[in-house]
Amino acid sequence: MEKQRETFGSRFAVIMTLAGSAIGLGNIWRFPYMVGENGGAAFILLYLFFSFFFSLPIFMVESIIGRRSGANCLGAVKKLGGGGVWKVLGYLSIITPLIIVSYYSVIGGWSIEFFAKAITLSFLNADPDSVNGMFGDFISGFWGPTIFFTLFLAASCLIVAGGVKKGIEKFSKICIPLLFIMVLLIMIFSVSLPGASAGIDYLVKPDFSKLTFAGCAAALGQSFFSLSLGMGIIITYSSYVSKSENLMASGAYTAIFDTIFAMMAGFAIMPAVFMAGIKPSAGPGLIFQTLPYIFTKMGVTMPWLSSAVAAIFFMTIIISALTSSVSLIEVGVAYLVEEKKFKRGTAAIIVFAGTWIVGLLCSLSLGPAPSLSILGKPVFDALDMFSSNFLLLIGSFLAVLLVGWKMSKADVRDEFTNGGSLKKNDAIFGVLYFIIRYVTPVALVFIFITNFIL
Repeated sequence: MEKQRETFGSRFAVIMTLAGSAIGLGNIWRFPYMVGENGGAAFILLYLFFSFFFSLPIFMVESIIGRRSGANCLGAVKKLGGGGVWKVLGYLSIITPLIIVSYYSVIGGWSIEFFAKAITLSFLNADPDSVNGMFGDFISGFWGPTIFFTLFLAASCLIVAGGVKKGIEKFSKICIPLLFIMVLLIMIFSVSLPGASAGIDYLVKPDFSKLTFAGCAAALGQSFFSLSLGMGIIITYSSYVSKSENLMASGAYTAIFDTIFAMMAGFAIMPAVFMAGIKPSAGPGLIFQTLPYIFTKMGVTMPWLSSAVAAIFFMTIIISALTSSVSLIEVGVAYLVEEKKFKRGTAAIIVFAGTWIVGLLCSLSLGPAPSLSILGKPVFDALDMFSSNFLLLIGSFLAVLLVGWKMSKADVRDEFTNGGSLKKNDAIFGVLYFIIRYVTPVALVFIFITNFIL
């Protein structure tokens, strides 16, 4: 007798796990520096617009595929689309998240190292030059980055090995509320710093003259990346959602929580950045290369408070990275369990082994082995660029075509309205279906071409 497939236990569990898939490094690591590089508040307004009018419909597309099929990514497209090009979507949705989690785990390892530095008071009484060199010194080594990224990846795989309810659901129900509390504490502290008003103004007063064409594309891409689209995560997680759940409500709550968290992260980081006189456009190293300097400055007058804030901050990064990595790993594990009939623990070990090898190459390419490169870029940067700018877009484009053009309109309506029982959803179905068929494909092609040109 075939074992019954696990499902999430409640609406709260659905929202927390879906929010956990969206809330992660894309919010607390990527969003602040993207805002800094693209003009502040003007970028945020575009990001909000794109999140709810372009990315949310794609989120719904992937949710419909997942719940309608009740299967992993490959099983889903085989059930709904058959063979041919749709299998490309299935395999792409499995490969892409495993590539991403490989370099995500490297960043998770960095977070563990800097958390350790915070609790051992390493930021206290350190001059700015030594603080700024901490990041470079750490990633240039072999053993430190390797050990910490291995610990992070192993922890992620252990959570997934625990199962849907006992592992992923339990972790998300505890850690997502905790994550909001922690970033709220940092935000309150940050906005109260002397000189923080300049950072607040940067986030709330738009200057559209600073927003370029590339910035517009970046806002659309960030909303897309932030909601974990094209990674197979939403398809996989939605396959665990019961048929009685309102997919539109779950998707909307996820987008709202994701947006709130991203804004909180911006207010937690940017005021402190301006207080310290750091350029907001410092780039991807904004957190690890510049924020320790802020904690050092604070430590001159408030040593213990400085260390406590630093510890909370880097623990927040660890947890946000874990929520991302767990959802990414589950895509591969679900495929191995359902398609290849491995036990969940064995599947988690296989995923760990594969992603560890790729993650090690990513880590080495930034330090001990700079010759490890793809098209002139370190393996880490090349995989990040390739997955974010191309693989995610191709996967989402195929998913949109599957729901908008391959599946029957009646089947899509049936899933969106829970068999016609959700009258409010039925009232807006026509608009959503039009967006799915005609608007989102054009938007995806626009991002793809823009990324290719720029």
